[in-house]
Amino acid sequence: MSRRTSHIVGLIVLGIGLIVVGFAVFSLILETENDLNAESPTDFSAIPAEVQKNAPALTLTDIQGVQHSLTDYRGQVVLVNLWATWCPPCQAEMPNLQDFYIKHPNEGFAVIGIDDGDPTANVISFVKRHQLNFSIWLDPTYQATDYAFKTMNLPSSYVIDRNGVIRLEWVGAISEQNLEKYVEPLVKE
Repeated sequence: MSRRTSHIVGLIVLGIGLIVVGFAVFSLILETENDLNAESPTDFSAIPAEVQKNAPALTLTDIQGVQHSLTDYRGQVVLVNLWATWCPPCQAEMPNLQDFYIKHPNEGFAVIGIDDGDPTANVISFVKRHQLNFSIWLDPTYQATDYAFKTMNLPSSYVIDRNGVIRLEWVGAISEQNLEKYVEPLVKE
């Protein structure tokens, strides 16, 4: 090997070594940053938008076959959650909705989960598996998403005040912390 060739090979080896060291330093910095974030987690769940519009007229049947209407809930604060059994963010937020629901048993607060077109047997299985005890309505013809709330996104949620006015709406899963921060004040009104 000529002197020039060995010099070039040496520079290449040095360059590769510097890249490896740089990658190791970058990995160490990233790992340290992840450790810091684990100690003070940030809530990246959806944040609701404040709105002021009348709740839609919507009548559907629950999983027991009983017909319900949103107007039946006047005088209560109602969180309407549009979801589906196949939707990962919907699945992720269900424990938060359940926990928040059971924390407000005598405050005129209701959760209505409206399933978006799944077969009834799948919905019932989902409800049992997740031990949900708030009202679950079936929407086989997509009345809630297509006409009442006019959304194509799941999950989508709406908080209706005691006077039948939608005050909050959001797309995406919401954490228990954000339920407490945004919904609880409306329940307390």
